Amino acid sequence: MGLNNFEELIAHTIAFVKNELKDAEGGHDWFHIERVYKNALLIAKNEDVDVTVVAMGALLHDIADSKFYNGDETVGPKKAREFLESQNVAADTVNHVVKIIENVSFKGGNKTQNFSSKELEVVQDADRLDALGAVGIARTFNYGGFKNRKLYDPNIPPNLNMTPTEYKASTTPTINHFYEKLLLLKDRMNTETAKKIATQRHVFMEAFLKQFYAEWEGKL
Repeated sequence: MGLNNFEELIAHTIAFVKNELKDAEGGHDWFHIERVYKNALLIAKNEDVDVTVVAMGALLHDIADSKFYNGDETVGPKKAREFLESQNVAADTVNHVVKIIENVSFKGGNKTQNFSSKELEVVQDADRLDALGAVGIARTFNYGGFKNRKLYDPNIPPNLNMTPTEYKASTTPTINHFYEKLLLLKDRMNTETAKKIATQRHVFMEAFLKQFYAEWEGKL
């Protein structure tokens, strides 16, 4: 794909995604996609990957997050495929991007992936980085508020052994999400670039939790 064609595809994809997500929840809106896209391109610089696949995978990975479609995991891949085919993208690229969308999600960390590629690893790392650090904390509480969840309840412990179905249906307090997902991500990064970034953001979240509990207990 020539440079002009690539840039045109990126522009069309961005316009499509912005329109699809114009009413999205704040943690899964266009700005989330933009951050993941930038993260993916940053990571890709140090990896031997097809940049077109990485870019499309990042831009389209949350085009229809199943949590906003009654758990239906087929909507996102279907929308992505239809869009890419409308742009006359090569069939092998379309199939690769769709596989990335189908396998990128965390889903409680207990889901077995049935597809692997370096491009998936890059997009997955980029998406997971956006769940860490200051932005990750903000997104977590934004979604918790969106679902009207408690901030914290000392009587409801985190559950680290949820199935993907249980994970999606969980209504536990927002603080639990740190233990059920966010604090697990550092050790699940695929690339060296992401591992370095994740380590710094992980430390920041640990400091946040320490401060949170001190304030909760009235010690600060």
